[in-house]
Amino acid sequence: MDAITNSQILLQLRTFPCSNVSHLNHQSSLSGTRFTCLTPERNRLYQGVCVSKVSTLNGHVLLYPGSSNKRRSSTLGGLGLNGSITGNSLVGKICSSAGSCTYPDSSIESHSHIAEEKIGVLLLNLGGPDTLQDVQPFLFNLFADPDIIRLPRLFQFLQRPLAQLISIVRAPKSQEGYAAIGGGSPLRKITDEQAKALKKELEAKEVPVDVYVAMRYWHPYTEEAIQQIKRDGISKLVVLPLYPQYSISTTGSSIRVLELMFREDPILSRLPVAIIKSWYQREGYVKSMADLIGKELNSFFQPEEVMIFFSAHGVPVTYVEDAGDPYRDQMEECIYLIMQELKSRGVNNNYTLAYQSRVGPVQWLKPYTDEVLVKLGQNGVKSLLAVPVSFVSEHIETLEEIDMEYKELALESGIENWGRVPALGCTSSFITDLADAVIEALPAATAISTASTSMDDELDPLEYATKLFFGSILAFFLLLSPKMISVIRGQIF
Repeated sequence: MDAITNSQILLQLRTFPCSNVSHLNHQSSLSGTRFTCLTPERNRLYQGVCVSKVSTLNGHVLLYPGSSNKRRSSTLGGLGLNGSITGNSLVGKICSSAGSCTYPDSSIESHSHIAEEKIGVLLLNLGGPDTLQDVQPFLFNLFADPDIIRLPRLFQFLQRPLAQLISIVRAPKSQEGYAAIGGGSPLRKITDEQAKALKKELEAKEVPVDVYVAMRYWHPYTEEAIQQIKRDGISKLVVLPLYPQYSISTTGSSIRVLELMFREDPILSRLPVAIIKSWYQREGYVKSMADLIGKELNSFFQPEEVMIFFSAHGVPVTYVEDAGDPYRDQMEECIYLIMQELKSRGVNNNYTLAYQSRVGPVQWLKPYTDEVLVKLGQNGVKSLLAVPVSFVSEHIETLEEIDMEYKELALESGIENWGRVPALGCTSSFITDLADAVIEALPAATAISTASTSMDDELDPLEYATKLFFGSILAFFLLLSPKMISVIRGQIF
């Protein structure tokens, strides 16, 4: 979408009384007229910008919050935002609050106006193999993603051969895991059920929608879902990743694919889209998690002595330290919010956070789940409640890795009483909150910007030649490995 000037933005502003605003600090491309305002509550957010004064400086729009003397400069856009509330980094959040704000004329929408549009909701998820035969091609799709294995630009020609090799090596062990939970992943079935429940809840709120499921690495692929959205003539789309916290490797990867598809399609490039990048801070989600934890705690003989063990899916440390992935910060804040909610209910149990599912020789976020379980057992912890905080659906990481591998390790390490909080699934309070998030996001929908950025640094000629030389040697050995040769033979003959 063509960028608009600051003067155009200011002409479209319509001012309403503002109140209860303390922080405003977000950045994205200056490519639209939809703004977002942060309020003091951690889980609250306005569509529109609450201001007492608007001016411009050096090509930026300056917004002056009505209840604060602090001035923040900001560039505005439609895909998301980077903001801060009380010093904590919050990325891409769309929530709601009651009150009056400054809105663009075009963003003031009523339910009757919404009903006239053809609204789509796109649920993003990882995907999983339906059968044991699907495991190896599923793993190939996973490791062929440059957001999963992040190679330097000069080595990107190795992505697919490397993914082929890793998928072949890992397939047998992964097949054992999927066989232990019934021969395939239940993720598609559960996600379809969540889509139906969300559609029903939105229709009950008088917001008729079509809900689509887009899996990143297996059917139905993102491309399949987008083509169906085009055929259905959707006029406004809300993208809702089923990952509470944002990470480059999950939400980021799916959004990258969407942006590429939308930029290259003349119809999709004009489709108004709102992307909810993370929603772990929403009150409905936090309370739903607290409800499940409280219920499971009560199943123990002495609930107050149970260690609450949050196990989150890990990511490589380089994602956080080098690429700026906000995942660790968001995860830690998520745990804080859940525990604060539990404390408000009189639950004061000890708790800890660890990271699971690491792959390969690189360092991942610590502490590791398996190592912490051993230490807890050695330190005399007898009762433990595992909480899979990264996941809202049951799949192999919960059903096999946590329920089987980690449970066995915990019991061997001296923990006597084991429990596990189920994934949220179609919990009614959770689905209701997702429906509210969709409704609140609708006014922010705008065409995806054509701006693109590269995360790769420019290389000097010597570095370029060195990496190309060693990369070619590595590619040679990978392609000529016995397992790769057998795969190639199988594909040819």
